Amino acid sequence: MERSSQKSAYSWARDALDTIARANWYREVRDIEGLPGPVVQLQGQDVINFASNDYLGLAGDRRLIAAAIKATERYGTGSTGSRLLSGHRPLHRELERAIANLKQTEDAIVFSSGYLANLGTIAAVVGKRDLILSDEYNHSSLKHGATLSGATVISFRHNDMEELTARLQQVRHEYRRCLITADSLFSMDGDLCPVPELLAIAETYDSMLLLDEAHATGVFGISGAGVVEHFQASGSELIQIGTLSKALGSLGGYAAGSATLIDYLRNRAPSWIYTTGLSPADTAAAKKAIALIQTEPERRQRLWDNITYLQEQLKLRCPQWQAIASDTPIICLPLETPQEALQVGQQLRDRQIFAPAIRPPTVPTSRIRLSLMATHDRQHLDCLVDALCKVTELLQSREVSS
Repeated sequence: MERSSQKSAYSWARDALDTIARANWYREVRDIEGLPGPVVQLQGQDVINFASNDYLGLAGDRRLIAAAIKATERYGTGSTGSRLLSGHRPLHRELERAIANLKQTEDAIVFSSGYLANLGTIAAVVGKRDLILSDEYNHSSLKHGATLSGATVISFRHNDMEELTARLQQVRHEYRRCLITADSLFSMDGDLCPVPELLAIAETYDSMLLLDEAHATGVFGISGAGVVEHFQASGSELIQIGTLSKALGSLGGYAAGSATLIDYLRNRAPSWIYTTGLSPADTAAAKKAIALIQTEPERRQRLWDNITYLQEQLKLRCPQWQAIASDTPIICLPLETPQEALQVGQQLRDRQIFAPAIRPPTVPTSRIRLSLMATHDRQHLDCLVDALCKVTELLQSREVSS
């Protein structure tokens, strides 16, 4: 058969995209101009930004920008190699010590992204003879790290400590090592994991505990160390993962824990050993951000003031959405279908609110995800409440007409 009459070996991709589009799962990027902030220019339109993970508003801070420029002028634009070869700079260890100080751990190790931190750490600490217990709402990086490790993976219902305990009772004795994994602040639902209970269960069943503090670092805790500090569990024996790209306004990830664990990761974490070190600019910006969250607690307090104010306004002016308010910067607005989520996202956009639809397979059910920033002012929050109330009226009128 001639090649010209054969179906292309890549034609499956178009078929797959058509299927994704029919399910209203199709995604595409949208241009945002200018510096990050509470108001951004999205495809030429000024919108109030409730889609950002820049919880403290540091990504556009001039001091982080200055630190990045200074590091670039001294060390160049790239690290040029893996940390174990040509890619290590004094800045990297300075940042790792700053992270360890913030997290109150013996040491820390910096990866080139939070995703790589989870992949590399999980793959290093467990293997084919081991067991992983994973919260069903865990971030994709935790799930993919578990798969990469080759360990047996058992999922337990979200924050269900009874099911976790039952699973461990049934099968823990069959495996060499065991790792329990969970987000500390779940990024799409805005709730916390029960850190004290997880620590107790891990100790009872001779298991390691890994908590992903990506969305909590800089936000929770008296010093901004995260949910572990929030629950007064600093100093406990566990593995803490996080990112530098959310409240810290830069790029990269880290693992923090005992000196022995971190030394082991330097020798066994594939996503650290075999990738280029974090760029000097990102490293310096993250280091500056950690210094600012420790010396400027008022920035974190402004975020919590905004959370409280939004809760009050929803209760007063838009009680039908009161239930969605959470005690975190993340608010989940559940919707029945991907199409409805897309429609609500567009209705909010029409009112200058940027809060895009989140759909499967990113999450099990469609929703609008709202995230607050310390740099939002009261007028921004009032506009959000107004828009939510108007969107609610439209949804209710559709239900009546149908």
